[in-house]
Amino acid sequence: MAEKKSAHHDEFMKLHMFKEEYIAKLEAIGITSPEELTEALGSEDTTKLIHEHLKGVGPKTVEHWCEDLGVKGGEKTEEEPAATKTRKVKPAAKKAEGKAKEEEKGGKEDEVEIEEESGYRVKLKPKLPKELIDALRKRGEIDAKRPAFLRQEWHTRQRLQGVKWRKPRGGHSKVRQHYNYRRIMVSIGFGGPKAARGLHPSGFSEIAVRNMKDLLRVKPETEAARIAHQVGTKKRLELEEKADELKIRVLNRSG
Repeated sequence: MAEKKSAHHDEFMKLHMFKEEYIAKLEAIGITSPEELTEALGSEDTTKLIHEHLKGVGPKTVEHWCEDLGVKGGEKTEEEPAATKTRKVKPAAKKAEGKAKEEEKGGKEDEVEIEEESGYRVKLKPKLPKELIDALRKRGEIDAKRPAFLRQEWHTRQRLQGVKWRKPRGGHSKVRQHYNYRRIMVSIGFGGPKAARGLHPSGFSEIAVRNMKDLLRVKPETEAARIAHQVGTKKRLELEEKADELKIRVLNRSG
């Protein structure tokens, strides 16, 4: 076995990106010479085994080996020329092929539409100037660094857990006096950019919608609709359908 390895060692090493480790791994599969490797690369099953056993050997390296060994029936050598030929087709021929494909699909259009409706729906995005986009980005960076503002004595009173923050007004309040061992109090330095205040994270400005008249007033480029919770299910679905026609984003869709 040692003599066979030394005999075919130089022939194997001439291949593109070939390593000495691959010789022993190929012998484990049953490939001991370059001639057997050429036969193995001709079939898809053996090429899959080569990909599994030889780490770092991908389809590109196999293509280079096929070129070096003169193999015509590689894993992707037959498919790639066909792909290149289709790319070189003239524009008029491409249009004719596209029309033929659309006519063949004909009856399958309804099925495709059903699959798209059940799949993921791309959310609409606003058309904003660069200044406002920068303000939203800065607001996100400030929000990540901003501490949680908790009510005074929140740790001793259960009713203050999760309650909206209020300014402490006591004469002896340590929070109001900014003592270091107390919670940080809200101040102007923690605010975000003025241009991005009140905007939805997507960049839209929210507009409350209660009926069809309110929906028609929404500007789809910069405003998004938020349907009021008093609106019933039947009316909500009508508003959502109309919003889809007008390309208006609904922030609180029913489904």
